[in-house]
Amino acid sequence: AAALALAVVAAAAAFPAVVDARAAYEIPVERQSGAADLAEPTGDAWESVQSVTVPMSSTGAAVPGGSDTAVESVRVEAARTDERLYLRLSWSDPTANASTDSLRAFADAAAVQLPVSSESQPPIAMGSTDERVNVWYWNAADGSESLLAGGAGSTTRIPESAVETAATHTGDRWSLVFSRSLSADRANVTDVDPSRDVNAAFAVWEGGNDERSGQKAASEWFYLSLSPSEGAAAYETVLWAIAGIAVVFTTLVTVEGIRRTRGE
Repeated sequence: AAALALAVVAAAAAFPAVVDARAAYEIPVERQSGAADLAEPTGDAWESVQSVTVPMSSTGAAVPGGSDTAVESVRVEAARTDERLYLRLSWSDPTANASTDSLRAFADAAAVQLPVSSESQPPIAMGSTDERVNVWYWNAADGSESLLAGGAGSTTRIPESAVETAATHTGDRWSLVFSRSLSADRANVTDVDPSRDVNAAFAVWEGGNDERSGQKAASEWFYLSLSPSEGAAAYETVLWAIAGIAVVFTTLVTVEGIRRTRGE
């Protein structure tokens, strides 16, 4: 009985920590009735969308200067309509590097990584052969494209990408919007189900710091909270389970007390 009581107390005490840990990686997705100007980085529709600061760090690429990256965090906002997902990324960058005309010039760039299967969390470094990822890539000099990867060095271009981008550099910040229809238009493309959360990771290249290829700042896996109510339901299930254990424990203690009182 004592062990059961301790288990109940421990589970109840640990539950808030589990909730807090999950929330730390949440990017809320605001549902909007219409696209309005969500496709524009400076659109008024973004004013009501919650912003999440996502920490970035070097990926430690095995290239000269691979651990030297400039961007320490990116602000991410997410919104959707019934048909389309919009992600706005914003990060500090004193200069806009949008040309690769000279020999040593590298353009600023950014990317969003999503699992091909929204139910999985692949290895963060471009997935694996069993758990592939989609990468939405934007380059200030060349525009955007969609990529498929199944591990480092396996990246292939997805032709006729459905991902659209728009970017602006104002003051000392880039603001960039990625958008795509929720439903996949072909195999090996992430199908974004509005009733399920989906993992997402982010990367930024600072061209002015000679960053390119594997030399980049990247995040851990976060998740786009497309279905907050579903997540809450999962936690409620755990709470009800804890409550059930407590009821059973109380009943057993009561029965034992009655038995001892009767001298059984």
